[in-house]
Amino acid sequence: MPYDFKGIQISWLGHDGFRITYGGKVVYIDPYQIKGGPQADLILITHDHFDHLSIDDIKKVAGDKTVVIAAENCSGKVKNVKAKEVRLVKPGEKTTVGDITVEAIHAYNVNKFRSPGVVFHPKEYNGVGYVVSIGGVRIYHAGDTDNIPEMRELKPDVALLPVSGTYVMTAEEAAEAVESIKPKVAIPMHYGAIVGTEADAERFRSLAKCEVAILRKEE
Repeated sequence: MPYDFKGIQISWLGHDGFRITYGGKVVYIDPYQIKGGPQADLILITHDHFDHLSIDDIKKVAGDKTVVIAAENCSGKVKNVKAKEVRLVKPGEKTTVGDITVEAIHAYNVNKFRSPGVVFHPKEYNGVGYVVSIGGVRIYHAGDTDNIPEMRELKPDVALLPVSGTYVMTAEEAAEAVESIKPKVAIPMHYGAIVGTEADAERFRSLAKCEVAILRKEE
C-alpha cells in the first residue's frame, strides 16, 4: 500500500524506485525492475548506474506527456528516450514541470570505497538526489550517497534515505543524517535488490529520531 502524506501517495517500487502521485500527476524516481504502471508525467534519474538508470524500465512508464530529468552523467543513455522532453541537471540546479518543482542535490560517497582511496560515487561524478516539491510538500530522495553536508539545510517533509551500506549510508549513518535533515517522516530505501535487507530498514527505524515508515514493495 502507498504511504499517504497529506494526500500525496508514495509507493516504494523496490531498491531506490518510487512512484509519487498527487492531483492526477505521476512522478517516478529511479524505476528499476518494475512491472509497469500509470504513465509518468515526470521521471527523475539520480545517476547512470544500471540499477538507477534503466532504459527498459523507463520505457514501461514514459510516453508523449513525460518529462525526464536526469543527472548529466546520464546524457549518453537518456538522449534517445521517447518522451516529451529530456532535461539534464547538475547539483544545485532547480527546474519546474507544471506545478512541480525539482531541486538537484549533491549525492556522493565519503567513506565507501571500490578500491583504496577511490569511492563508488565521487563528488565530481555529479550524481544527484532530488527535492521534489509537490502539493505543498517537500520530498527528498537522497540518491546514492553518504551523510554529506549538503543535506543539512534541506528540512524536507519526507526523506527517502538509503540504509544498506556498502555503496551508500548504513542504517546508523542514515539515522545520524536524520538529525540534521529533520524530516517529519523518513522512508528507508536501497535494500532488497542489490544489497541490504529489511533488517537494515528495521535497524534504521530503531535508531532514527523521527517517524519511520517501512513500505512494502509494490508488485
